[in-house]
Amino acid sequence: MAKHNLELYEKCKARQIPLKHVCEIGVNSPEKSNILEFIRKDKIRATLIEPDEQSIASIRKFFEGYTNVTLFPYAIYDYDGVLELAQRGESTFATALPFSPAMVNDRYKVQKEDTFQVMCRRFDGLDDGTIDLLSIDTEGCEWYALKYLKSRPLIISLETHGKEYSNPYLNEIIDWMNRNGYKRWFITKSDSVFYKDGVFVPDTADERNLRSMDRYIRFRKFRKQLVNRLKFGKHR
Repeated sequence: MAKHNLELYEKCKARQIPLKHVCEIGVNSPEKSNILEFIRKDKIRATLIEPDEQSIASIRKFFEGYTNVTLFPYAIYDYDGVLELAQRGESTFATALPFSPAMVNDRYKVQKEDTFQVMCRRFDGLDDGTIDLLSIDTEGCEWYALKYLKSRPLIISLETHGKEYSNPYLNEIIDWMNRNGYKRWFITKSDSVFYKDGVFVPDTADERNLRSMDRYIRFRKFRKQLVNRLKFGKHR
């Protein structure tokens, strides 16, 4: 399991954040789920959302017998209907996006043979308003979950960056967080984790680690930009 998956769990446990319903959008591999320990150790009610057929089969097999898990086989987007996705290795993203991690970091260009169609839903049709922790990793579509979010989770974790990549809707995400009373708690190499104001008060270690990771992310992005300019030429 990736380190940041355990980090989210351990930090929430250390703060004794009261969680009764956790949700993950964009599960991909169940073994790497960002909310796995909440499901497996704490037996918390969990909602999983994943559109890819192979991943859906793996999730159903992995969580067979877990009565606290509900799986919705959809992509989350701006409407109810059909959405085209492209798959590049472990990265699966909506082709309608202006760019995705694979397109930015690997200079991947969408190939027709890599695309497939899935059913998509607006999140307000699946969110019952009780989610306490929300984790979103949809390779650029994170904004579409926030845009239609009924719940006001105590904790929200979502992919905002990674190497040279920055989320295409980062401004909208930050604006939504500010308007709805969320503040950054910590960041990883790819995710930003926000807490609802009033849930707890960050300590000096939290603030120091956040500043340190901010510097690291900026350096990592600068280094990746240099490497890609040498390898591919100037991006866009």
